[in-house]
Amino acid sequence: MIAILSLLIVVAISMLMTRLAAMALILTGLSEESAKFQARSALAGVGFTTREAENVVNHPVRRRIIMLLMLGGSISVPTVVAALAVSLFTTIETEHWWWPALMLVVGLLVLAISGRNRWLNRRVNSLLSRGLKRWTDLEVRDYVSLLQLQNGYAVTEMVVEQGDWLSGKTLQEAALSREGILVLGIQRTDGNYDGTPRGDDRILAGDTLVLYARTDLVKELDQRAAGSANA
Repeated sequence: MIAILSLLIVVAISMLMTRLAAMALILTGLSEESAKFQARSALAGVGFTTREAENVVNHPVRRRIIMLLMLGGSISVPTVVAALAVSLFTTIETEHWWWPALMLVVGLLVLAISGRNRWLNRRVNSLLSRGLKRWTDLEVRDYVSLLQLQNGYAVTEMVVEQGDWLSGKTLQEAALSREGILVLGIQRTDGNYDGTPRGDDRILAGDTLVLYARTDLVKELDQRAAGSANA
């Protein structure tokens, strides 16, 4: 009897862990379907497709969530197997074996039905969501996806050297946006950072520009000689 109760408790805790991890992944901007799949895969330790794996490992918060879930799975899965084996042996050895067996089947059915109940799912998800938003600092956005950091695009830094064609120009004069290069910020040599640069802000030698563009455009810009006309 104790073994069966232990098994049902471990299964219930595992289901709650998966639900909690899935909700945490959703709060990072992952779709609900993908979050559920990845949470279950991590708990079971079966892995998932390469593209979905990249969506996790390239996001630091998601990576921590999956690591914790994999750690929990490495404990809960063997525990479930061991508890199930003990439950079966205990049930077989008892005289009225049908009562523990019935209890085990009914308990698993209740957990399965509760896990698929929409009203209960909404209530549990709402509680988990409020708890995570209140007690954690999860990143709500996946900035890799938001900025489309793929297909050659990236956020990079470029140091303006003395004599570079950009040195001394305002952002309006440099007109980098015409070339498909966005200046997200300017790190000044005195330690000040301009996170919202305007067109009349002047680029000085020693400044570090934070740029969003295709990497080949940034490379060409960095190698452009002084006095060259911009494209």
